[in-house]
Amino acid sequence: MTLPASDHLSRRRVLGSLAAIPAIQALQGATATQAQTAAVGPDHVTAIDIALEPDATMIRHAKAANARLLKVFPKGFALDATHHPHVSMLQQFARTSDLDKVYDAAAGVFRKEKPLGWNLKAFKYYYIPSPPIGLAGIVVEPTGDLHRLQKALIDAVSPFTVTSGTPAAFYSTEGSRDIQPFLLEYVGHFVTIAAGEKFNPHVTIGVGTEAYLNRMLAEPFEAFMFSPAGASVYHLGSFGTARKELKALPLLP
Repeated sequence: MTLPASDHLSRRRVLGSLAAIPAIQALQGATATQAQTAAVGPDHVTAIDIALEPDATMIRHAKAANARLLKVFPKGFALDATHHPHVSMLQQFARTSDLDKVYDAAAGVFRKEKPLGWNLKAFKYYYIPSPPIGLAGIVVEPTGDLHRLQKALIDAVSPFTVTSGTPAAFYSTEGSRDIQPFLLEYVGHFVTIAAGEKFNPHVTIGVGTEAYLNRMLAEPFEAFMFSPAGASVYHLGSFGTARKELKALPLLP
């Protein structure tokens, strides 16, 4: 997911909710969530991620790091067919009835931007702490191209988005019990808390203990270049992962 690298304390508070999901759901789920979804019914909103698909180089690095984390924290998640490695450009709640319009609007932006030719630099690991664990990723150096693409996507899909949703808006095989409460605010307000100057492009690689992640971050990181290989709209799931592809978007060379 695309939580910003800055504001360490805020990230700690946000991810700290992972350790107390049942209690927070009980407190927040029946109050703030109901108020947020008054204008749009919970069954009519979908949590989406408009993402760049990385090439084989990034996928190889991400899966190697993911396998490494799973060895020390098997309760994490594997990067697989339902946890796609990706660079999130925009997460939003979209009206389900308008998803086809979202796809068309986003496809128009990608046709204009032509990201297939971009060279992007992966330059370090980072993680969002939630003691005693953390959610880790490979950070991508922000570029003018990425910022321009994000702004264009925000402008293009904003007519079809809303700022609130419930856990039912997310992809889940557990009756939405695996959807972290902080995701509701994060996705609803992505444009103000994770876009523009706060944009932190990255590829999420999994979950590990803080002790292990600190050692991992202390190791030398050999920067590497990669390129976008595609673009998609995904249905967001637990931890803000790209769980289900809703629409593959064509990219022009």
